[in-house]
Amino acid sequence: MAFWNDSQLEPKRSYRFLLRINGFQPYLIKSVKKPSFTIGETPHQYLNHTFYYPGRVTWNTIEFTIVDTVGDSDNGTRQVMGLLERSGYTLPEMQNTNTISKAEAIKAMGQIVIETIDADGDVKEKWFIKNAWIQSATFGDLSYEAETMLNISVTLRYEMLVLNLWNHRANCHLTYPSNFAHKENKILKLFKNRGKHATK
Repeated sequence: MAFWNDSQLEPKRSYRFLLRINGFQPYLIKSVKKPSFTIGETPHQYLNHTFYYPGRVTWNTIEFTIVDTVGDSDNGTRQVMGLLERSGYTLPEMQNTNTISKAEAIKAMGQIVIETIDADGDVKEKWFIKNAWIQSATFGDLSYEAETMLNISVTLRYEMLVLNLWNHRANCHLTYPSNFAHKENKILKLFKNRGKHATK
């Protein structure tokens, strides 16, 4: 069957998404870049030829943009500066030697999820961003010649991710990488077995 005759075939749309991130209201988020990766390479040269071998996987940074507001709870500048402070940043003082740590920076960001939804609002794709911390932020530009809304752009560095993708034929979510799904199943079985032993 040709795809134009299949009424069930629906392309993903760029505006059908939700970014769930600690401290930021989804309706104030304008855009987010989906994850991407780069595989390193090691060349091997022989005579007049060059051969390449794949190396490590590096997940590239993610950038999201929010609309800044003057409210208290939805103030984007306040939220971003709060992330920086909770990551461990303080002003230099003689009695204060605190610095930013990876553990606190990741804790400040919390769980980050990018959801792709369909026309009915059902989630068809979930990206769980792991070990993310704020790498940079820009608070927009001011100008007497512009009437645009002020935006804040935030860049996140992370180490890995888990993807849940809806499979229509199987009527279930598929998890990538698949070994994470096996790990989750083992944990669930472990807790179920503990519950059985506890009730005996």
